[in-house]
Amino acid sequence: MRRRTTPDAGRRSEASRHAILTAAFELAGEVGYAKLSVEGIAARAGVGKQTIYRWWPSKGAVLLDAFLHLSEGDGGESDGGESDGGESDGGGGMALPDTGDLEADLKLVLRATVDEFADPRYDRPLRALTIEITNDPALAARYAERLDGPMKEAKKARLRAAQEAGQLPAGLDLDVAVDLIWGPLLSRWLRRSGPLTHAYADAVVETALRGLYAR
Repeated sequence: MRRRTTPDAGRRSEASRHAILTAAFELAGEVGYAKLSVEGIAARAGVGKQTIYRWWPSKGAVLLDAFLHLSEGDGGESDGGESDGGESDGGGGMALPDTGDLEADLKLVLRATVDEFADPRYDRPLRALTIEITNDPALAARYAERLDGPMKEAKKARLRAAQEAGQLPAGLDLDVAVDLIWGPLLSRWLRRSGPLTHAYADAVVETALRGLYAR
């Protein structure tokens, strides 16, 4: 007599989570955030609506976790629009490239950011998430804790290493420096105020570093 096996509930839950996050990301790109709904995500993922609400309070929270899912390497080829060309530090965090050449490293990072902003698979979902974050304080706090905060710390860590190597002034405000280097790309992408190219990314790095070196 064959013994019946007990279904692996944990594996089943992880499969459902993966399906939900993939569905949310795909639908946001296909129909836009305004038409995205929990019902639509559930139908695409093949789960019940209550399954989604058991894990997430809103469609915005689902979409944020979809980006985190990608950035963790669980379900996509990209780092979800916030990788900025970063690499894993081996401990679950992010680390920017450090070859010893700050300008070259920053150009590599900003070019990767340009490529992700230009990718049609990520443009609409990322714009949708950005808009929702401005209107939902709870989601904004979760975004800061889970994605934006850790990524900003990785950027500051790379600049701090440059300080220690004598490549940047010791008294430099790293928070301001991060805004100076990365802010122009985000602003141009959000406002569609001009072409977002590798040449523009290089110019941003060169201009920002000239100002920072001058101190």
